[in-house]
Amino acid sequence: MRNFVKKTIGLAAVLSLLLAGCSTESGSKAAEPDQKASGTDIQLTAPGTYPLVQEKTTLKVMVRGNPLVENFETNEFTKWYEEKTNVHIEWEVVPEQSMQEKLNLVLASEDYPDVIMGLNISPSQQMIYGSQGAFLPLNDLIEKQGLQTKKMFQENPEIKSMITAIDGNIYALPEVNDCYHCSMSQKMWIYEPWLKKLNLKMPETTEDLYQVLKAFKEQDPNGNGKKDEIPLAITQKSWRSSIDAFLMNSFIYNPIYGSGYKHMFVKEGKVDVGYNKPEWREGLRYIQKLYQEGLIAQESFTQDENQLIQLGENQNAVIMGASTGGHQGVFTQLLGDSGRWLEYKAVPPLKGPEGKRFAAVDTTALTPGAFVITKKAKNPELAMRWADGLYEKEQTLRSVYGRPGQEWRDAEKGEIGINGKPAVWSELKSFGTVQNVNWAQTGPALRTNDFRLSAVAKGDDDLEVILYQETKNKYEPYKPTDVSTLPPLFLTNEQATEAADLAKTINDYVDEMIARFMIGDASLDQDWDSYVSQLDAMNLKRYLEIYQTAYDSRSK
Repeated sequence: MRNFVKKTIGLAAVLSLLLAGCSTESGSKAAEPDQKASGTDIQLTAPGTYPLVQEKTTLKVMVRGNPLVENFETNEFTKWYEEKTNVHIEWEVVPEQSMQEKLNLVLASEDYPDVIMGLNISPSQQMIYGSQGAFLPLNDLIEKQGLQTKKMFQENPEIKSMITAIDGNIYALPEVNDCYHCSMSQKMWIYEPWLKKLNLKMPETTEDLYQVLKAFKEQDPNGNGKKDEIPLAITQKSWRSSIDAFLMNSFIYNPIYGSGYKHMFVKEGKVDVGYNKPEWREGLRYIQKLYQEGLIAQESFTQDENQLIQLGENQNAVIMGASTGGHQGVFTQLLGDSGRWLEYKAVPPLKGPEGKRFAAVDTTALTPGAFVITKKAKNPELAMRWADGLYEKEQTLRSVYGRPGQEWRDAEKGEIGINGKPAVWSELKSFGTVQNVNWAQTGPALRTNDFRLSAVAKGDDDLEVILYQETKNKYEPYKPTDVSTLPPLFLTNEQATEAADLAKTINDYVDEMIARFMIGDASLDQDWDSYVSQLDAMNLKRYLEIYQTAYDSRSK
């Protein structure tokens, strides 16, 4: 998840082969200097060797603040990587909640650091500021200094195509996190002990879910003699948790997240959305019924993640029957003392009235824009070498998880991975707690699907095992075959500017009307036509045309 285990954007036995023999141990003797970086007096060592430079050199890096990292400057991985590379980082940490505003200010003022890392710079931003010269094209730097990057491209050519702009340049390096369970993360979770107590089966249809939630509300499943049960509660502000993310896929394909293009899909080569279709109205009608009968908590549109978790971890009794999200930590304390997170089980995609049931697919296996080198960089070759090293197996394990022997270790003979094959490595401490030994998925890293699933399976209470099995058994069978999520696309400056304005106007209106239709403030019978007409007036047609053009260009 990003988010655990973001992000992503749709690859370690393969990784270990990919990286074998491509780096030296941190204590090994470095090769003699053989390159002089452009415009400086520093001498780079040969690619694939450490340290990267003989004399300690500083890079200025703007980085997204990470709530799981106490301090980037004193972080143990930072110290270890500085010793290995001989590169000191002067950090400028940007609060996560205001990172886009800060990025916009920096780009407008041209007060650039050498490197911008972890701010998830979009393909459109890369294209705009790359073509203007603010971000350096990395093609030549990769060719000369990107040993690990080139190997990553050779083994996974789709990664290179995904991050190459329409002008042929690569302006940013990605964080690769091919997370299997994240690829179908629009999930619902239900409290299994209540199903058992009321002798109910796991819902398979939208009608089943309605009857189950109704039973939760009326039959006192927590047994405290009070009608305090909340059948379904969500937040709009957490990972994969919005009200339509799961439920609408019983009526029409609805990839909320995908590559960042909200609700967009491709069917028979045509870019489209679902929110102006009759099937969407029927989905809203169903959600409205749940809400108006008190089966969805009224707070679902206003509460944040912490408030939802407080419901899920109610101290007096279990009161929440179901919630939505990419994992159980969205609505309970993941790995918490109560153990409730283990008692919520994934609900499979539900068959709707017309027989539709989709597991929405996030096609991205990487986060684009994880690392850019700006035009102010004094040593761009060194910056490229420093980032390139983060794709090595050990650096990825250290930056994401922590120290060998403490947060992770190599697998032992006979150990089996999450995917049922011989394991390659083992996580020793669960990811997701505040610490100061790793960067917690900030910046470049290479975690392919094979790599992630080659971790030692620890048992039925292993979060990664649970998410893998729930996804494999319940969601994989319902991946769509005749419709797909829109893949990452690069837009021209003009397209990006126009699309950004249209997207905000249209998506804000759609979100507003989902809420209004659901609570009954707008009528699905009397106001639907005017809602669709308003979307037309907002130039939805032009919005789709922009992405159709970009999609067609990518397909050639």
